[in-house]
Amino acid sequence: MNKKLTVLGSINADHVISVPYFSKPGETLTGDNYQLVYGGKGANQAVAAARLGANVEFIGCVGSDVIGETMKNAFSQEGIDTTNIHSISQEMTGMAFIQVAQSGENSIVLARGANAHLDEKLVQHSEAKIAQSNYLLMQLETPISGVELAAKIAQENGVKVVLNPAPARNLSDTLLSMIDIITPNETEAEILTGVRVSDEQSAVKAAQVFHTKGIDCVMITLGEKGVFVSQNGETRIINGFCVKAVDTTAAGDTFNGGFVTALLEGQSFENAVRFGQAAAAISVTRKGAQPSIPTRQETLEFLAHV
Repeated sequence: MNKKLTVLGSINADHVISVPYFSKPGETLTGDNYQLVYGGKGANQAVAAARLGANVEFIGCVGSDVIGETMKNAFSQEGIDTTNIHSISQEMTGMAFIQVAQSGENSIVLARGANAHLDEKLVQHSEAKIAQSNYLLMQLETPISGVELAAKIAQENGVKVVLNPAPARNLSDTLLSMIDIITPNETEAEILTGVRVSDEQSAVKAAQVFHTKGIDCVMITLGEKGVFVSQNGETRIINGFCVKAVDTTAAGDTFNGGFVTALLEGQSFENAVRFGQAAAAISVTRKGAQPSIPTRQETLEFLAHV
């Protein structure tokens, strides 16, 4: 693929443990199946897009430690351009501590580490890379100043900006006005708009808030219920796939990576959503963040048999 995707975002080493349920305050649980796996929303989305066929440039930060260098090498092996992954002196690589319940749901605590250094100064070094991209995909696990500058560079150079607003936080109208496509889940949509999303009617109201901020396309992911889309004055729900969830970690990241990859290929909007949904459906049947992300071939085979 000649078209290029730039992903800007976080890199974490994920410490994952399976638990029967999420512990209550003061309760000690015994878990099992502990794993150290590669994660971080930015890294997950970059790896998903690369595995699914995109030409990916990744902007991020790792610590001056062995795990950071190992992860950077792993990204290179996925075919990702790691020129703009910065090693931060005397800092640790970001960490995530993840509990996965028997239901498949997860609970996550983050230690930002090197991710906290991905500010406007470092983003400025990547201006040319962003300007030469076709799409810029970002999340909110890194400093908002860097996210805003990247969006500004993209907008000034005609690059489409996709924001996965996770974890949700207050965002300026200036940043929102530079977003072309926003992809919150129900909880994130509520935090950002004040509208509790429980059905299609409430999703329409939440989407309208985003539209008034200048965002053309709103996609609210509804888990197994599918994806609500509001675009060009029309709204619809694109149904998802029914699978047995083992671990939902990185499902949203896999969807975003797959969706943008398909857009870069020139697929129709609906087919791009379905491609992302298929990749995400496969990912929830496996444990871990990046280990769960499927290849392009696996995803195409899944789509061929549904």
